[in-house]
Amino acid sequence: MKSEVMFTGVAKRRWLGIVLLSLVGAAYAQTTDTPPVVDEDVQNNAAPAAPQAEPMPIVPGAPVRNDSLSFKTLAPEGSLVLRGVQSVAQMTFTVRSDEVVSQAALNLDYTVSPALLPLLSHIKVYLNDELMGVVPVNQDSPGKKGAINLPLDARYISDFNRIRLELVGHYKDVCEDPTHSSIWIDVSKSSSVALTYQGLEVNNDLSRFPEPFYDSRDFRPLNLPMIFNSAPDSEQQKAAAILASWFGVRAQWRGQNFPVLYNQLPESNGVVFATNDWRPDFLKDYPKVDAPTVEIISHPTNPYIKLLLVLGRDNKDLLTAVQGIAQGEPLFRGQSVTIDSVKQLLPRQPYDAPNWVRTDRPVRLAELTTYPEQLSVSGGRLPPIDLDMKLPPDLFLLRSQGIALNLKYRYTPPPYVDDSRLNVSLNNRFLQAFPLKPYESNKLQVLHIPLIQGLTSTDEEVMIPAFQLDGNNKLRFDFDFVSNIGASTTDVCRTMTPVKHEAVVDGDSTIDFSGYRHYLAMPALKTFAQSGFPFSRLADLSETLVVMPENPTAEQLTLLFNVLGQMGANIGYPALGVELSNKPETKQYADKDLLVLSSIPKDLDTRNQPEILIEQAKSQLNRPEKNNLELRTVDFDKPGTEPTPQANAVVSSDGPIGAITGFQSPYNEQRSVVALMASGDSGYQLLDEAWRDSGKRAAIAGSVSIVRNSGVNSIRVGDTYYVGYLPWWDKLWFKLSEHPVWLAVFAVFSVILVALMLWRGLRAVSRRRLNPGEDK
Repeated sequence: MKSEVMFTGVAKRRWLGIVLLSLVGAAYAQTTDTPPVVDEDVQNNAAPAAPQAEPMPIVPGAPVRNDSLSFKTLAPEGSLVLRGVQSVAQMTFTVRSDEVVSQAALNLDYTVSPALLPLLSHIKVYLNDELMGVVPVNQDSPGKKGAINLPLDARYISDFNRIRLELVGHYKDVCEDPTHSSIWIDVSKSSSVALTYQGLEVNNDLSRFPEPFYDSRDFRPLNLPMIFNSAPDSEQQKAAAILASWFGVRAQWRGQNFPVLYNQLPESNGVVFATNDWRPDFLKDYPKVDAPTVEIISHPTNPYIKLLLVLGRDNKDLLTAVQGIAQGEPLFRGQSVTIDSVKQLLPRQPYDAPNWVRTDRPVRLAELTTYPEQLSVSGGRLPPIDLDMKLPPDLFLLRSQGIALNLKYRYTPPPYVDDSRLNVSLNNRFLQAFPLKPYESNKLQVLHIPLIQGLTSTDEEVMIPAFQLDGNNKLRFDFDFVSNIGASTTDVCRTMTPVKHEAVVDGDSTIDFSGYRHYLAMPALKTFAQSGFPFSRLADLSETLVVMPENPTAEQLTLLFNVLGQMGANIGYPALGVELSNKPETKQYADKDLLVLSSIPKDLDTRNQPEILIEQAKSQLNRPEKNNLELRTVDFDKPGTEPTPQANAVVSSDGPIGAITGFQSPYNEQRSVVALMASGDSGYQLLDEAWRDSGKRAAIAGSVSIVRNSGVNSIRVGDTYYVGYLPWWDKLWFKLSEHPVWLAVFAVFSVILVALMLWRGLRAVSRRRLNPGEDK
């Protein structure tokens, strides 16, 4: 009986095992029978990668949007090519805090080396270090382009995400060289990550401000409508302009757009300016305030859209509320805050813009970084270390023999002396190379262990040619290690593992721009477009007067806010000191740089012959004989001839046109005027679109830039003037440095003159000593 029971138990477990094996087999068969979505032309090439992730459920009523992130934007540096020892590439993307990704897929376009073995070679795709799938290569069409759609599991997507591609490539079964040139895969920039976003209903809480109006995770240009009851007056325009420049500081390189709406609810997050007596209709019944107030509320008809209310009893309160946002934002919390007071404790100093390199002392390279670990790299083949440097555009550097860069760096030593080197370049121009030498220690030479603790350290001095510097500069350090793997394995089969290199540019390295004077030939619209100069000389624009029309249109205000927003992005500081007026008095012109956003006022055009004039359909232009945009500050003693107007043309048309022109202020020879004019609202809209386009903005130069639907045309015409200060001895020394013969004659003459003076002086002393009674 006992044995029967035992037999029965064994039999049951056996049958149970058979059933479980059947279920496992069925489950496995179901898993492997679920292929990824593959294009028809490569469907035979791509093996199953990963089971398709189930899409996350969509909340009813939540906004949904689809976006495709191209590899061209995710990996902008060069083509994405994976090779034998450089087999890993990764891209990052972010998700706004008020959105969640419900579906994601990787659309991969690639070409694989025909030499790779199909059964051994494949591409592994990771999302945030989780394996999403494996893409096999070269099954039936070696060397041809392939494409695959690989679903990504949205549950692994967070605020900051990283997609990593790893190539496992083999061209031989045994004794292969991992650096062989036949191991490669080219991933096209047309590849993309397709994402479906679902909106989240966030609380009305200012503790997360400036979210959701600006989210640092969102790499798209900032779009933030400005809503008024009607056309605002100068003080209300000033409040909105300061806030636009503050959001421009936040947006940085993303770009920004502040469309103006009158008495209209926006279709996205927006800012509403209102006083107790001047409000849009949708806020008519909103409680009045008794102090400058900043509040966040939901859109009346869409809880997923938020409105930032800037409220006050009057215009003065609006200015205080905006200043409170610019200076006291870290203290915000709750749904509403009132601004009790805002005081500027220290005035801004010239050229102290936060985004500009300091010119009053040497600057540590660590001060130029924008994120942690920017000065260090590691890996098999090291990516370059890039540093952005923004300089005041009026630095007079031409007399300099070079800018001193005291460079300190550390690196893992190569095993022996080879061609490994550090290349330093500026604005994609090579400057200097330094050899990377190995350790002298025998112990370290034997181990060749690339430890950070064992880094070789050195310091060098680099002289940067001044003529290669611009307003915006990129300094690059490229550690290039020579790989000897596979160099001598033709007849010898041995396994070698690529070592990981480390390199660090010491943050205490310094670059010194101190001691240089500020002197620049004007007009130079390029400096205005790239750096906001001359208005940005003071970071808060406290020496800037904006001249607006008496009744500005929404298009003109949009252009004004976008111009000041871009200045904030360039400078890194809001325009807290800017002044606006639609009827300025003459005395206001005396010590201000003028930004005019309309036709040029007659009291500013004392010549009565502007180089360009646009009044509705009529436009007028003075043209030089030869258009030469080059404007050399060193030609301060030569009268300009090429920009002299040689012809005048007057044209009438209904088509839109805009123009930017610059000239010297008639009220102060050290001050400038920049005017933005257009033919009606369509012209201002065209000018605004050109300003927000970085490519078209880069084409703004010379003294006149004309904007049409075809693009931007710049010319240099009219008088040249100089801003800044250069003493006469600097001018003399610079001129003599251009003529070595005259410099030698001047030096000989100076020596003879000094010798004569000394001779006469010594002779007089000798005469008095030998004849003490002669002077009596």
